[in-house]
Formats: sequence, C-alpha cells, structure tokens
Amino acid sequence: MEKKDNVFLMLVTAVAALGGLLFGFDTAVISGTVPFIRSYFALDDIALGWAVSSLLIGCIGGVLASGKPADLLGRRMTLLAAAFLFFVSAVGSALSEHLSTFIVFRFIGGLAVGTASMLSPMYITEISPAARRGSLVSLNQLAIVIGILAAFFSNYMLVSTGDDNWRWMLSVMGVPAVLFFAALLFVPESPRWLAQKHRKAEAFAILQRINGTALATAEMASIEASLERDEKGSYTEVFSKRMAPILWIGIVAAVFQQITGINSIMYYAPMIFAKTGIGLDSAFMQTIAVGGINFLFTLVAIRWIDRIGRKPLLIAGTAGMIVSLFALTAAFYFERFEGYLVLGCVLLYIASFAASLGPVTWVVIAEIFPNRLRSEAMSVAIMVLWGACFLVSLTFPYMLNVLGGGAAFLVFGIMCVLNLVFILLKVPETKGRSLEELEKMLLKH
Repeated sequence: MEKKDNVFLMLVTAVAALGGLLFGFDTAVISGTVPFIRSYFALDDIALGWAVSSLLIGCIGGVLASGKPADLLGRRMTLLAAAFLFFVSAVGSALSEHLSTFIVFRFIGGLAVGTASMLSPMYITEISPAARRGSLVSLNQLAIVIGILAAFFSNYMLVSTGDDNWRWMLSVMGVPAVLFFAALLFVPESPRWLAQKHRKAEAFAILQRINGTALATAEMASIEASLERDEKGSYTEVFSKRMAPILWIGIVAAVFQQITGINSIMYYAPMIFAKTGIGLDSAFMQTIAVGGINFLFTLVAIRWIDRIGRKPLLIAGTAGMIVSLFALTAAFYFERFEGYLVLGCVLLYIASFAASLGPVTWVVIAEIFPNRLRSEAMSVAIMVLWGACFLVSLTFPYMLNVLGGGAAFLVFGIMCVLNLVFILLKVPETKGRSLEELEKMLLKH
C-alpha cells in the first residue's frame, strides 16, 4: 500500500482533537457563570477563585491518574473514560444546589480535562508523520480554542435565560461529550503503543495506511529500535540525571505557558472588561471577540509551525505578549479606558499567545520525551502546568480587585520577559525530525 490515506489521518486526528474541544469548553465556560455563581453561592474573592480553580485540581489528578491506564489499556480506552467523565461533570455541576456539590463535579470535569490535555496531543503525536506532526498536534490546540469560542458564544446566548442561566451554560457541554465518546469507538489505537505491546502487525497496518509502505517500514524499524533500548519506562528514569535537561525544558515551558496569564484572561474576561466600566452584556460580547481572535491566530500557528519551526513562533509570540501586557498595565494604572484600548490590548495578547505559546508548547512537550517515557514524562510536565494554572486562577480575582489590574498585568508581563529569555537559551528546535531522531538528539545516544 504505497498510497497514503490522508483522509483517514485527518479523521483520526479530528476525533482525538475533540478531547481538546471539550478541554477548551470546560475550562472557558466558567467565565460566563462567574457573576451568577458568585451571587448564588454568596462567594467572596478567594471563594470565587476556589470555585473557578477547583477544576484545575482535578486536572492535576487527571494527569497523574491517566498515565498508567494509558500505558496498560491504551490511549483510546483512557480517552473513552475521559469522555464519560466530561458528561458526568456537565450534568452534575449544572444541577448542583450547594457549593460543595458544585466543586465535586467541577473536580470530576478536571479529571477529564487533565486526561484529555495529556492523551489527545500524545495520541496525535504518536500517529502523525514527522513532516506533518507540528500542524496535526496543533489541531488539538485549534480544537481547544474552538471549544473556548463555543463556550463564550454559548454563554452569550444563554445569559438572558433567567436565574438558572448558569446551569444551562454548564449543561451544554454534555452534547460534545457524547459525540466524543461515540467517535472514539471508531478510531484505531496508537501504533507506538501497539508496538510496545508486541502487536506489531496491527501497528504496521496503521502506519502503512497513514504513510505508505516504504515510509511505514522505515518508521516501524525506528520504533522497534527505540523500544529495544529499554522496553519499559519508569518515573525513576524520568527523574534521572540523564533525563533532567529534557524534563526541565518540558516543565519550565509548561509553567511559563500558564504564569504569563492566559487563563486569567480566559476565565475572567467578562470581569476584566467590566472593570473598565462597560455593562455586563457588552463584556460578554467583547469576550466573544477574544474567542474569535484566539481561533484565527491558532490557524496562523498551524499554517507556519511546520514551515518556519517551533522556536521562531515562540519568540515572536512572546514578544507580542510582552508589548500587550505592558500596555494593559499602563491602561489600568493610569485608568485610561476610553474607546477600545483595553479590548485592543487584550486581543493583541490573545493573538500573540494563540500563534505561539498556546499550540507550540503542547507540540514541544509531546515531542521532546523518549517513546518509552513519554506518558510518564508528559504527566509530570502537564501536572506542573495545571498546578501553575491553579495558582494563577485562584489568586487572580484577589489581584484584580485588591491590587488592581495594573499590578496583575505587570506581573504577567515580567513573566513573559523571563519566558523569552528561556526560549532563546534553552528550547530546542524540533521541526521535521521523527520522534526517534529527537530521542537520539536530545539524549545524545
């Protein structure tokens, strides 16, 4: 079979990326509920931060809990479990009468988000040809931003539905959760996982359908050689001296993706815009603009990531984030909210993030770790990512209301400067190399 089945590859990638869509929807939908759950549950700033960020504790748990099932049962079966948890969270949080119940179901949703955040890009990475891997893994980020945009739009459409509007906002997620579960029943397992489990004929058949016979034969030989060096990975090796340089790159890249402020803006966008004095309806409308720009500039990243590489996108995007965050700092410090100044700065920030740190960080994290250690090492990096996200999301309402927007955005701007230095000095270029080539290069076999 010399002919490559590009339609099959795109369909399988799209199904896996539905996990990203649910990830984006579940993390962003809370932004629209903030004004209403605050009054319904009588929350102060810290309690509001806890209600919003409780999902992120579940994300950490999902990352920790999903690595072993992903290795034992497969990537696809573990994603099926995540789809079920997405549905349970949507229904349970929407029906909650007490804050404690609400937090439990948001935690369950976090388990699903954490699982999807690790396994969707991992699955796409393991099934993609090297020449297209960056753009295909970036489709997962595109699905995330589509989920975010869908959540913002859904919130806007439901905001006028009465006292229970926040319940409707949360329950909508059940629909894509069912679709994700059903679609996963029709996709194959990761060929690299199949090879690990000595199901090499099945693995080769999938690689052959995606790559054609000649490339599949070469890739299968490369996978087998990689697995022969060490059949089973462990967390002991992940934290070994030999792995330390790569692990730190993954961890620091993950942390900087979050502490540069993205989810503070995504989760609290209506709250930020309301601080400028506009009405709640206008704040929700401006939030849709944020989601739209996020979507459009993720397309920019997908187009260019395999053409110009990961590192140039990271450098350019981080520079744009620095400019926008320092401009926001000045706008809030001097209380210059006239016209669309704050909206323009936020949109520049979102555009810069969406074309760089948003998709590229996930690609780099999924690429740099060796085959046999990928699930363990990715779980460590992504667990730290969600930990950083939790801390930022928990404290942002306090920072915004007590310290002021100027101080909050100044902190994020300084983090962006530090991230730019890190990218320039430490992040490797991974464009165009197979996963096995990267393993040899980064571990210097």
